[in-house]
Amino acid sequence: MSSVIRSRQRYLATVLGVCSGVLISAAGCAIEPPEEEVSFNATEQDVEVALAAAGDALPGVTADDFAEAKAAFAAVEELDEGLGPVFNEAGCGECHDAGAIGGSTSGNKDTGNGRGPEFKIERRYGRFVNGRFDGLANRGGSLRQLRTVGRFTGLNGASCNPALEREPSEATVHNVGRITTPLFGLGLVDSLPDSAIIANQNNQSSQIRGTVNRVRVLIPNPDDPSQAVGSTRVGRFGWKGGVATLFQFSADAYLNEMGITTESCVRGTTILDFARESRPNGIANPTGCDDQAPNNTFQVPTPAGATAIPAETDDAVGFCNNNRTEIQEDVELFTRFMTFLAPVPRLPIDPNTNLRGGTVFNAIGCASCHLLRDYVTPSRPANGVPGNMVFRPRSDFLSHDIGTGDSIGNDGDSVATTNRIRTAPLWGLHVRSRFLHDGSATSITGAIDRHHNQAQASRDAFFRLGAGDRNAMLTAMGSD
Repeated sequence: MSSVIRSRQRYLATVLGVCSGVLISAAGCAIEPPEEEVSFNATEQDVEVALAAAGDALPGVTADDFAEAKAAFAAVEELDEGLGPVFNEAGCGECHDAGAIGGSTSGNKDTGNGRGPEFKIERRYGRFVNGRFDGLANRGGSLRQLRTVGRFTGLNGASCNPALEREPSEATVHNVGRITTPLFGLGLVDSLPDSAIIANQNNQSSQIRGTVNRVRVLIPNPDDPSQAVGSTRVGRFGWKGGVATLFQFSADAYLNEMGITTESCVRGTTILDFARESRPNGIANPTGCDDQAPNNTFQVPTPAGATAIPAETDDAVGFCNNNRTEIQEDVELFTRFMTFLAPVPRLPIDPNTNLRGGTVFNAIGCASCHLLRDYVTPSRPANGVPGNMVFRPRSDFLSHDIGTGDSIGNDGDSVATTNRIRTAPLWGLHVRSRFLHDGSATSITGAIDRHHNQAQASRDAFFRLGAGDRNAMLTAMGSD
C-alpha cells in the first residue's frame, strides 16, 4: 500500500493555497487538510487487470461462460421473443457500447428513427403533489418509452398498432434525460457488504455527508443467504442508487427498456414484479397485441401452494412451489455478464503526474465523495467474483445533492430526495464522451463546472487551481 498512499508532502503547499481561509468556513473546501499524497489508482488492481482490455472478464472467469453471457447481452431481441409493445432499444448492447459492450452509450449506433447514429438518452417525466413526487404510473410513467414495434399481426390474427407514448399533460417535470450507466466492474461493487457503504457515510463531514439508500430487494442473489425477496439492502446501482442487486437491475431493464416480461423463482417465492407488459400511457393493449411471443402456459390449473403467472409474461420459469429456485435464463445471463465484466484498465500515465493529480483531487475535496481509497471484495464473495480483490471505483455509492438532480424519483419521494444523485464511479472515464446523468457535459471540466450545493466548495477550488495542478488532476482523471 506504500505506493498507493504516501507520506511525503510534495505539492501540498501549492494545492492548499487554493483553500486559504477555507478551513474555518463552510463555504470553503469543506475538508480537513490532507496529510498524505494520494495516487489516483489502486496498485493491486492494476496488477490484477494490467493485461485486460475494456470489455474483458475478471481474472479466473471461464471464457466460455463469459462468452455465452456476453452474447446474450449483445443480442437484439425480436417481436416473437417478446419485444415491445413499447420500448427504448431492442438489446442491452445497443445502448451499453461505449469503449466496449457494457459501457455507457457511445452515440455510434442507429436509434431506429431514420436519423442515423445518435447519442441515446432515455426520457422521464412526473409531477409533484403536495411536495411529493408522483411518477404518473397511471399514465405510463415515469419512464417514457421512445419507440413502438409498429403495425403487426398479433396472436390469433389480431391487427395491432401500439401507440407511441407521449408525455402527459399532467406532468410538471418534463422530458428529463438519462443516459445508460457504465457496467464495468459492477460485480465487484455487488459483492460489497452494506457496511462498506455505510462506513463511507459515517466518515464524511456534515457539510458533504451523503445519504444511504436502503431499498427493497425484488430479486435477490439466490446464492447469498443475506438476501431475500422483500428484504432491504443498500442500493448501489443506477443513477439514484435505487437498485439493490444485479439480478434486479437485469430484469428491470429487460422489462422497461425492451418490453420483455419475465418471472423467476427464489426459494419458493414467485417474482412477478417484472411479469406484466408495459401499457403505453397507461392504456392496456388489446388482447394479443403486446407482442408476438406466445402466451405462457402456466396460468391454469395452478398447483396447490403455487402462485398463478400472468398470461402476458413472455419468459416464465414456471410455478415456484416446493421451495424452487430458478432465475429466468436471460436475466441470469445478463447478470452473469455484468458480474464478471472487469473494470476498464487505465491508460498509461506518468507516475509523478498520477500522484500529483490524485493529491490535488484529494486536497480540493473531490475525494470526499469520489473516494481515492480501495475497496476489497470479501474472501469468498457470494456472487463468484475473485475474493480479496482490491479495486478503486472512486465512488462512495451514496447519494448527494450536487445541483445536478433531475427531480425524478419514486412515488412519494420529497423534492430533496429527487434532487440527490448517487456519486458516479470514475473508473473508465477515458472511454466515455459524455458525462453527468443526462450526458449534458462533453468534458470532465464541464462536468465539474456543473457541481454545486454539497459540491460547491470543491468546484470553486478546482477553478482556482493553477494550471499545473489543474492539468495534473485532469490528466489523472482522463487516464482512468
